[in-house]
Amino acid sequence: MDRIAMLNEILTQNPTDAFARYGLAMEYSKSGDVDRSMEEFGKLLSAHPDYSAGYFMGAQTLSRAGRDEEAKKMLVDGIASARRTGNGHAAAEMEGMLAELG
Repeated sequence: MDRIAMLNEILTQNPTDAFARYGLAMEYSKSGDVDRSMEEFGKLLSAHPDYSAGYFMGAQTLSRAGRDEEAKKMLVDGIASARRTGNGHAAAEMEGMLAELG
């Protein structure tokens, strides 16, 4: 069974599994399916709004696709989430990427 099928099977059993949802979003991102990836990141962040890595990796996915304005919005939201949860490392990484995007 491939990773996407395996992760979808896990999510069929437990749709709120943050790790599986993140993994599925990343698999779609790696395969170049930006829209499906962002759909999964959206589901992840809707259910788990403080999953900082979701914002950062979602923003990277958008940026690679040339969708920098959307990436910036995602980074701003992610920085706010990281600060809310006291995750200074994640906030700093996202601030750095935001600065690079201008």
